Amino acid sequence: MTHRHIIAILRGITTAEAVPVCTALVDAGITLIEVPLNSPNAVESISKAAQALADRAEIGAGTVLSPEDVRAVAGAGGTFIVSPDTNPAVIAETVSLGLKSYPGVFSPTDAFAAIRAGATGLKFFPAEILGAKGIKAMKAVLPPALPVYAVGGANPDNFHEFFAVGCTGFGLGTYLFKPGMSVAEVADRAALAVAAYDKGANA
Repeated sequence: MTHRHIIAILRGITTAEAVPVCTALVDAGITLIEVPLNSPNAVESISKAAQALADRAEIGAGTVLSPEDVRAVAGAGGTFIVSPDTNPAVIAETVSLGLKSYPGVFSPTDAFAAIRAGATGLKFFPAEILGAKGIKAMKAVLPPALPVYAVGGANPDNFHEFFAVGCTGFGLGTYLFKPGMSVAEVADRAALAVAAYDKGANA
């Protein structure tokens, strides 16, 4: 299964919304979907979405703070873990269970701690504070093949800025989904994000 490097962050989604919203995202071309664990009944939402879209998408968890959280996500069928910080115990547990690990980093110290712990890729967060210049400076010392994602402030209007400094992809939160949004609105925003991503990735 190949994916665009866009991770949809569905903070606050309910279990009833999970499958229809995730299906709309996948239909639009976004096939990496994160349910933050501080959402209502997040593990149940991950389980339902993972079952419904098993052959079409990867469903993971965000705001993962402990190895226990990692085990719960793995048990629900999640395939990747996104954490807000560089927690070696969370990364190690993720890797040991065969899941992909995307920890949040803000500095070279964070980045190399994550790499040493076995991270699959890095989440530059918050990207709106680091900016493209900050990410470019860190990219100069990071392994060139390591995937890096701009999260927190990335949107289709500035994808090109982050692509230009070597970002692999993006995490999109409130741009794509906020509680109360209709499935149709999520689908429309996802289509715009995919078009902008495809344009930037092929530039």
